[in-house]
Amino acid sequence: MSYKIDYTTTAQRFSSKYPLLTRIATQMNFWIMANLLLAVILHLQKQALGISEPIQVINEILFGMLYGACVGTIDFYFEKSRFGKIALGKLILLRTLYSLGILILLLNFIPYNLPRYITALIVIYYFFMTIVIHFIIHVNKKYGPGILLPLLLGKYRIPIEEERIFMFMDLKSSTTLAEKLGHLKYSAFIRDCFADINHVVSFFNAEIYQYVGDEIVLSWKMKEGIKNASCIRFFFACQECFNKRTDYYQHNYGLLPQFKAGLHGGIVTAVEIGDIRRDIAYHGDVLNIAARIQSLCNEHGKTLLISAELLWKLKLDPYFWIQSLGTVSLRGKKVEVEITSVEADPIKTN
Repeated sequence: MSYKIDYTTTAQRFSSKYPLLTRIATQMNFWIMANLLLAVILHLQKQALGISEPIQVINEILFGMLYGACVGTIDFYFEKSRFGKIALGKLILLRTLYSLGILILLLNFIPYNLPRYITALIVIYYFFMTIVIHFIIHVNKKYGPGILLPLLLGKYRIPIEEERIFMFMDLKSSTTLAEKLGHLKYSAFIRDCFADINHVVSFFNAEIYQYVGDEIVLSWKMKEGIKNASCIRFFFACQECFNKRTDYYQHNYGLLPQFKAGLHGGIVTAVEIGDIRRDIAYHGDVLNIAARIQSLCNEHGKTLLISAELLWKLKLDPYFWIQSLGTVSLRGKKVEVEITSVEADPIKTN
């Protein structure tokens, strides 16, 4: 099968490599379009009053770039602070307020010499556009980089085939932990685990497909997953992230998270589903096999199992220990699947 770099892959790769630049570019693009729309509105108003002036396209683009760069930079560091973890409504309101503050500062420093009513109109326009733009950005975050635009363009309205890797990653001893911590503290524990996993996701071009209780399902396009064995390295990077935060987890929960995972890849069908709540769903044996491989981790005393079919496509470095566990019959499957465990040498990987 031949691979090509599409919009989604490019967006995800750029976003993971240049997160600050991505945030700035996103804001700049939105505000260039918003400024051009505002310029057209003001131009039509002037024409209605009998005033004939050309639209200053270059000025509107430059101001959109400047404003977008300022907002995008502050936005990036604001989200990394503790304020970025507050409720969505409050977060959008705070962002709207500091965005308006930036606007007022720029209007004072740039000698536009606008009438007061025009300035007031611009501030009101920016207020509502800021809310709309931040809402769109949050919706985009739900699907991940590069997904919203194809969704809006109807790419997944008709089922299409994609070659993908899926990882089912489940918390070990979840029932025991839930009884030990209590349901409220256990939920906070899961929230923190998933937050740390989310931090790792972008570095390995992974996509979060679903959260199911204490399980997280991740996906890669085949090319992205096998490149530098990203799908394998991701799992051990998550473990390393947890280890670096040992003090935090021990202090708050008295334990360190441990996950188990199953990996498999192949052809799946992707389609947009739902009317009240839209989403992209993947169907096919690949998901069933990956989930069932993960369920064998406890039986074999392993944390990461992968189908031999997928392992053959990867080029693993010597510091990964590979052990074939033979061929197993999976529930509901007529064919048998060969599975392999993968472990990392902690000395060689550091």
